[in-house]
Amino acid sequence: MYLSYFNLAEAPFSIAPNPRYLYLSQRHQEALAHLLYGVRGDGGFVLLTGEVGAGKTTVCRCLLEQIPESCDVAYIFNPKLSVAELLSTICLEFGIACPPDNTSIKVFVDCINAYLLDAHAQGRHTVLIIDEAQNLSADVLEMMRLLTNLETDQRKLLQIILLGQPELAAMLDRPELRQLAQRIVARYHLGPLSKEEVAAYVQHRLGVSGVQRQLFPTTLMGQLYRLSGGVPRLINVLCDRSLLGAYTQGKDKVDRKTLLQAAREVLQRPVKKPSLLLPLLFGLLLVACAALGWMLFQTINARDSAATQAARTEHVPAAPTKTVEKIPAIKPVPTMSKLSWPAAEPRERSKSTAFAALFRAWGAEYDGGDACRQAKNLGMSCRAARGGLDVLRQMNRPVVLQMNDDQGQEFFATMTALDEKTATFVIGNETKVVAHSDLAAHWSGYYTALLRLPPDTHEQIRMGKSGPAVLWLSRQLAQVQGREIPAGAQDAVFDEALARNVRQFQLEQGLIPDGAAGPQTLMRLSTVADQSGPKLLRDPKDK
Repeated sequence: MYLSYFNLAEAPFSIAPNPRYLYLSQRHQEALAHLLYGVRGDGGFVLLTGEVGAGKTTVCRCLLEQIPESCDVAYIFNPKLSVAELLSTICLEFGIACPPDNTSIKVFVDCINAYLLDAHAQGRHTVLIIDEAQNLSADVLEMMRLLTNLETDQRKLLQIILLGQPELAAMLDRPELRQLAQRIVARYHLGPLSKEEVAAYVQHRLGVSGVQRQLFPTTLMGQLYRLSGGVPRLINVLCDRSLLGAYTQGKDKVDRKTLLQAAREVLQRPVKKPSLLLPLLFGLLLVACAALGWMLFQTINARDSAATQAARTEHVPAAPTKTVEKIPAIKPVPTMSKLSWPAAEPRERSKSTAFAALFRAWGAEYDGGDACRQAKNLGMSCRAARGGLDVLRQMNRPVVLQMNDDQGQEFFATMTALDEKTATFVIGNETKVVAHSDLAAHWSGYYTALLRLPPDTHEQIRMGKSGPAVLWLSRQLAQVQGREIPAGAQDAVFDEALARNVRQFQLEQGLIPDGAAGPQTLMRLSTVADQSGPKLLRDPKDK
């Protein structure tokens, strides 16, 4: 009803699990990485849990869009079935031929095993994804474990991904399911969005649906976070109802009153208005402290004046007064700026000035044109991707961010420093310090960074490869892990020994220890090994 009114191409807050609308927070990135590991791994179970509406199914749909060509995938979304019914469904999803009207569990299992052996002979991987897996009975879970018994010397022939609510993890802790629990090679619990991520989530979905202007003011994001608890599905329902309310009232954006009314209708419970008592008490406390400080200052000043006057009257030097310990000066709080393109500068220069500032941070000159090609000529790698602040903190390098102002117009800015609550930007010819809340309201999530990586390593260095990229990987790992570069390093091959070193590094850095030198591992290795490059995070010693 409100799409044309707000110039939206489609409903931005539909609760359908559309992967186009997936906002990849740090948690959702890690959840997707676990699922990809399950698809590309050597078999066993992968477990993804999360509260209702956390985004598990949407992450799974995103996974399905990234399935390698060599994978055969079956997706079961209604697993409240008996053992025979589930086996029959698996056969149907994979297109496995079984005798018609068969009800024998043994026949189903034999058919599935024959299919897995044939797929393995053809070099294909077989992956079974079960959504809402908390509805599986203990008997069905045990059958799933038995299906994974078929294996070669290197890997199991069936990989199973279980998605479910938190009670699924509790089920798997039961003593009778301990054998299955021991076969889980990766676990992840998808939690709610943080307060800062809620603002970015809302703006992301509006942007995908065709609108960049703020239909939800930044001042409402704290209230929306408290009402939804950071659960994406609740955010969607609240925002959808709020937009409908703004439309029926003829408003150009959602205000606090409309949001609270939407919450009352959606949540079916009273929504309390913010209490004014706490701010009032805090204000009275500040006034009392100021009054007490003024009285103390007047008392000390009067005492010092009296002592000075007495000394002058007696024509003798005044007695030395007690030295008051000097209170260290309080660092001034930086003035917050608005994250917007300077009105006096041409907007068409936005991208070139942003990349010029990025290259300057690395001590290089930007000549205009393709920044990534120029970076390659300088022996560097250009990483353009989408992520959140956690990704930027891990990378710890200056970045160019793609922004949208309040009117939905695009501009580029270079982030040169990131603190706990603020970020420093070079925007045109100006330097601005902005709050995270302002950044969340304007950043699209896209960033570009420069890293010291060998050429052609922006995707992955694969097992069995050799050459300059593998040599770089071997040397960087040896440096970080305090080992000598092994003899014959010029002929380095990505073998199992190097994969073990990669897994050790991943484990120490909080990454999934899969032994694969993918983009995140390479990015983190470059940051840790290269201490001479510019840093995004301020050194604690400089604070």
